[in-house]
Amino acid sequence: MSLRALIAAATLVLTARQSSSDVPHRITGDVQRGQQTIVRLECGVCHVIPGIPGARGRVGPSLAAYRRNVYIAGRYPNLPEVLVRFVRDAPSLAPDTAMPSIAMSEREARDIAAYLYSLE
Repeated sequence: MSLRALIAAATLVLTARQSSSDVPHRITGDVQRGQQTIVRLECGVCHVIPGIPGARGRVGPSLAAYRRNVYIAGRYPNLPEVLVRFVRDAPSLAPDTAMPSIAMSEREARDIAAYLYSLE
């Protein structure tokens, strides 16, 4: 399924659930590896991230209670496949973002997503 089709389908689902934090966040990723990858990539320089030592950045949004977010970058549905793409190459989805494209594997991006979805 193309990203555009995925986003269109997900938007319909999320529109009906906007008042709920019960958004589907099933992803194949390892929370512990995600935490380690976030530390290694120094994501806390720009973001506040619970559970990450020294992650008190103010450039990007706080990632506390991330799983409750309805949207990514204020415009894309907060779904695993979209988040994985955004984590790796945010400018491809949101060209005006301050978040850079970050060199990482698909597995690392999935692990980061798993960690972010563990934040309640």
